[in-house]
Amino acid sequence: MLRPQIFAAALNPCHPAPFVPAMSLSDTTPPDVAAQHSASRGQLWTEFLALFIGVPVLMAVFFEFIQANRLLFAAVWALAGVAAFLLWRTPGWSFRKLLAGPVLSEWRLVLAFSLLTGVTCTAFVFAINPDLFLIFPRFRPELWIFVIIAYPLLSAWPQEVIYRSLFFERYSSLFPGHWALIIANGAVFGFGHLFYMNWITISMTAVGGAVMGWAYLRHRSMPLAWLLHAIAGNVVFTMGLGQFFYSGAVN
Repeated sequence: MLRPQIFAAALNPCHPAPFVPAMSLSDTTPPDVAAQHSASRGQLWTEFLALFIGVPVLMAVFFEFIQANRLLFAAVWALAGVAAFLLWRTPGWSFRKLLAGPVLSEWRLVLAFSLLTGVTCTAFVFAINPDLFLIFPRFRPELWIFVIIAYPLLSAWPQEVIYRSLFFERYSSLFPGHWALIIANGAVFGFGHLFYMNWITISMTAVGGAVMGWAYLRHRSMPLAWLLHAIAGNVVFTMGLGQFFYSGAVN
């Protein structure tokens, strides 16, 4: 368990919690700020269901309109704005936490995740259509470079504010433990991609979301979760699976 003074510091925006060495989930205390703020449990469930169930359903229903008017990024950033507002209303929260947490010390995790994602995506591409392998960098190199640079900033970052920071810092008390949190986080992250309307995208994002949630809980590190998300997205686009994650490909 975390020492009391470390846990107290984690809840004090003026005194950031010290980094602790990587440890097993059984040795860490999940973020439980939600249990301490004035919002009732019913209000938290209402917020949770509206954000993580209602919004994806609405986006799926109205996706033709969103797609036709190129509003997907605007919708994601608007939702990130709502997430930021709710985080601001969460006692003990500081926006400095969005930039806090170890990254370089977790290089083994980052390397293993990158290799596993690359191998998995490559195997999947060759299983469904070998002609797709590296099709993006081979045929559209300029656009590929733009996506590699823009995706982490314009897409991965706001999604992490919503699905990692907000999820764990405000709604952790709604779930009974670490693994329930991780499974729920993966499930809602996959469901958040419902508008793609294909099982490949939803299942891949659900698994990836669970891994990112697990990584976030190791140190409550938003930068670490964001880096993993950015790597996963860029590997997907590079290896040839971008058609499953590009809104223009949605029928």
